[in-house]
Amino acid sequence: MWMQEIEKLKVLQYERESLKSRTKQRVQEKNAENQTETACPECGSRQLVHDYERAELVCQSCGLVIDDDIIDRGPEWRAFDSDQWMKRSRVGAPMTLTIHDKGLSTMIDLRNRDSHGKAISYKNLAQLYRLRKWQSRIRISNATERNLAFALSELDRMASALGLPRNLRETAAMVYRHAVDKDLIRGRSVEGVATTVLYVACRQCSVPRTLDEIAEVSRVSRKEIGRTYRVVSRELGLKLLPTSPVDYVPRFCSALTLNCEIQSRTVEILRQAGERNLTSGKGPTGVAAAAIYISSILGGERRTQHDVAEVAGVTEVTIRNRYKELAEKLEIEIIL
Repeated sequence: MWMQEIEKLKVLQYERESLKSRTKQRVQEKNAENQTETACPECGSRQLVHDYERAELVCQSCGLVIDDDIIDRGPEWRAFDSDQWMKRSRVGAPMTLTIHDKGLSTMIDLRNRDSHGKAISYKNLAQLYRLRKWQSRIRISNATERNLAFALSELDRMASALGLPRNLRETAAMVYRHAVDKDLIRGRSVEGVATTVLYVACRQCSVPRTLDEIAEVSRVSRKEIGRTYRVVSRELGLKLLPTSPVDYVPRFCSALTLNCEIQSRTVEILRQAGERNLTSGKGPTGVAAAAIYISSILGGERRTQHDVAEVAGVTEVTIRNRYKELAEKLEIEIIL
């Protein structure tokens, strides 16, 4: 009986590996198809449009029909709301880098019900428990996968705590996998590297978070994050530009419930300050907070220095120094 269960699990593992290989082959075929026609033979433009209603590949510049009878890779059914989409869809979740096996493994549900929704009989529950236990064991076959699973779960936990979007989590998982390939995890804590790649992903996706914010939700110190960041950026050849104060404006204005006019005025003040090199060598959060403080006064939606400092994570002294400098250099008259 035990041998039969082990054989079943081996079959499941073999199916998982074959599914991975087939998926990789399909991606390669799709990329090859996309690269067949990359330019218009008539005018040389690369602005090509797939018209799936007429099954044609059309040049957007000159209107030449490059190909017809193209294959529609979408579903053959239609859905008019999310409920219909979920009911009619016959596929699983897409591949994701945020899971150690990219989401291609087989999962045995914790609910003791069959495919028809009926409860499993008591005589088969013991066998189901054993299958579930062995399935959870073979999902992580070695130490590398175990460390990867732990690191990706840490990434997801910190990203959820910071309210980061899905695409940023995918980017962080991809950077972490590159770090694993470069053998940068050896001799360093998994939590430290995971926190570092999350900070890198925030910089790459223009969703800035300060080191203090990330260190607050992580399990390592700010000093270790900075030290690991220098190693990872050097070994992976990451070219990250300094964070701009403009990147912080939407988040700070939203937290202070300021309207779009105040936000636009803040961006304009920061643009003028950047042209006169007033932001060089200064913390971007402090400069952004000072510009928001000035815009709130000019726009008639005054916010106190304490409120702005609490949202930006800086001190009131920093805001006072920055806003006085901006007002003096940009010749902005502020009536307090």
